[in-house]
Amino acid sequence: MKYLKVIAFTHKQIELKELGKLVMCQENLTDKLHDVKQRFGINEMFYLATCNRVEFVMTTPQKVDKEFAHEFLDAMQMGLCHHSMGNFTNAASIYEGHAAMEHLLRTSCSLESLIVGEKEILAQLRKAYESGREAGLTGDKLRLIMECVVKTAKEVYTHTNISKNPISVVSLAYRKLKDLKLCSNARILIIGAGETNRNISKYLQKHKFSNFSVFNRTLSKAQQLANDLGGEAFELEELKNYNKGFDAIITCTSAVEPIITPEIYTSLLNGETGKKTIVDLAIPNDTAPEVLQQFDVNFIEVHSLNEVAKKNLQERYHELSSAEAIIEQNINEFLVMLKQRKIELAMRQVPEKIKEIRNNAVNTVFADEVQSLDKESREILEKVINYMEKKYISVPMIMAKDILINNN
Repeated sequence: MKYLKVIAFTHKQIELKELGKLVMCQENLTDKLHDVKQRFGINEMFYLATCNRVEFVMTTPQKVDKEFAHEFLDAMQMGLCHHSMGNFTNAASIYEGHAAMEHLLRTSCSLESLIVGEKEILAQLRKAYESGREAGLTGDKLRLIMECVVKTAKEVYTHTNISKNPISVVSLAYRKLKDLKLCSNARILIIGAGETNRNISKYLQKHKFSNFSVFNRTLSKAQQLANDLGGEAFELEELKNYNKGFDAIITCTSAVEPIITPEIYTSLLNGETGKKTIVDLAIPNDTAPEVLQQFDVNFIEVHSLNEVAKKNLQERYHELSSAEAIIEQNINEFLVMLKQRKIELAMRQVPEKIKEIRNNAVNTVFADEVQSLDKESREILEKVINYMEKKYISVPMIMAKDILINNN
């Protein structure tokens, strides 16, 4: 576990609007990660980006410090200016070994989230790891770590009240939207068909909203969400041509540049002059700052939910100690498992060696004696040797594990 390292940029040290600069375009992300993996001698890694954090999880014998983080970000070609690069490097939280494992477990249990108790982070973390695994970026070490991460999070959510009456960024955003008292036949444009928009759509549907138009880069995903909502589906490119007007926009995409520009917004208004609503849960925002400067808009974004998030933390504070106890227990169990794993790897050649000794004894050293035995005697000898072989393989392994556990 000493090679586990995490470079984290989170809402605790960085303004959410600034954090969006670290979100990377998905198109060539895998290639970039493979390049830096090779360049910096990283054995395994994956990249996590949510609405309140960007993290790089890796296993490497290399020293990971602020200087490494600076060179790493530069190699990722994020297009950061020198000033921004310095600010992000200074704000980076770097974890290694035990501290890195604890950070991942706390993150998966939402203890490090903007909204403590939200369960979305576990799904996001698993998805980030799976993307890395499918891209050939991860291996056995991160697989074992992620198994512990998932197990711990499930135990925390099951055995504590940390997620009782759960709230999330999505639910808080919907509460603010609900306060605006939109009528149920309000024309709602949904930009992006990812998990966040699917979740907020469930709230909208539950409260009888029914007039939806869904836009997404991949039309099939837009159609799937539109079918669930009884709405229309369009490719994202069609947004500039949409002329049916709207009352509210719900947007959350992985775009690194604004989608709702002043030009697009003007076109969407189609001559209407009333005050509209935008719920923008993307990091970075899908809405260009100029839209908010030039138009009268009810604007709801992740950053505006901070005060509610702080109140939520206070309400769940008494559950933190229970969650932390579960985390500590799982780390201790994981350390024992790692030592057992080392023993298994170190002794994996034992069966082969014992088989070699057996074959040499039967076919060379005692070949004449074995051949002189009658059929029944040879069968009995075979049974004895098979029994001894199994015991010589299993007993040392069991004894080594018992010694390890007793010493701990």
